[in-house]
Parts: sequence; C-alpha cells; structure tokens
Amino acid sequence: MKTSSPRSARQQILDTAADLFFREGYRAVGVDTIISRSGVAKMSLYRHFSSKDALIVAYLERSNELFWTWFEQAVSPHPDDPRAQLVAFFEALEAYVSSPICHGCPFLHVATEFPDETYPGHRLALEHKQAVRARFHEMAVQAGAQQPEVLADQLMLLMDGAYLQARMFGPTNRLPMWRRLRWLCSMPSHRTLVPT
Repeated sequence: MKTSSPRSARQQILDTAADLFFREGYRAVGVDTIISRSGVAKMSLYRHFSSKDALIVAYLERSNELFWTWFEQAVSPHPDDPRAQLVAFFEALEAYVSSPICHGCPFLHVATEFPDETYPGHRLALEHKQAVRARFHEMAVQAGAQQPEVLADQLMLLMDGAYLQARMFGPTNRLPMWRRLRWLCSMPSHRTLVPT
C-alpha cells in the first residue's frame, strides 16, 4: 500500500475513479476496484469522499471545469468571430471524438445510468448541458442566426451525437465535423452562419 499525503491521496483516488468511470461506466465500477487500482486504503477513500455518489459528483465537477477550459482554448483564437468559434469548437470536438482516449461524454453517461432527476450526478449533467446550450445560443445570436434557439438545439444534437458515436463505435472520422456544421449552417433558417 502506498503512503501518500491527504491531498495526493484524494487526487489519486479521483484520477483513478475518473479513468474507470469514463471507460467502464459508473455502475460497473465498484469502490473496491477504485481502492485496488488507486493503491489507497478504504479509510482514505471515505475520508475524502463520503460515498461513491460523492466521488461521482467530484468527478463530474472536475469534468465540467476541464470541458470549459478545453472549450475556451478551442474558441479563443477567434475572439470576435462567433462563426469561426463554432467551427473551431467542432473541429476540436472532431479531433477529440476521433481519438482513442474518447469514450463519449461523462454527462450523458451519468444521465443514462442514473435517470432519476433528483440524483446529484444527473442534476450536474443537466446543468452542464444547459450551460453548453446557452453558450451555443449566445454564439448563434452573435453570429446573426435567424433562429438561434433552433440552431443551439441542433448544435447540441450534433455534439452529443458525436459523443455517442464515439462511445458506440470507437474512434471514427467518417465525415469531418466542420462539414456537418457547414451543412447545418447552410439550412435556410441559419444561412447567415455559413462558414467561409
């Protein structure tokens, strides 16, 4: 058994749980597996996380932070061009879902495995998806979309569909994401968004 400081033990537990939850699912991974793989004592796990549910919540909170950091990095090269930001985000998403490290979306996974809307992880997933949709809506408005609400919903479907495809079929690059976005933005209600 490894000896580690409380902070590093917490991080080690969270890193191990994150990897297992993302690859294998929440329900499929037990606390004993997390303890065994992380190399920490059971008492240490429960000192940092009162339950497996608390560990899932911590993982989702970290995933949310990482997502928004990644999102901002993708769009930041185009600060005054929302159309270019949308294309850049979907190009980054395409690269991610085409890589072997992608196993889908942790927020979709938790909402599927825990459909009870009162479950803390489900609530976090819903909040995350609502925030992403709000950001897409904001970008659609800034880009001059005629129906920004509709476009935001369609962008959510495109993004979540890419995550689900990665989970179901593994890394794939059948049709570049930006081409799907270009097609979507060429629809009559979104014509002003066609990327150049």
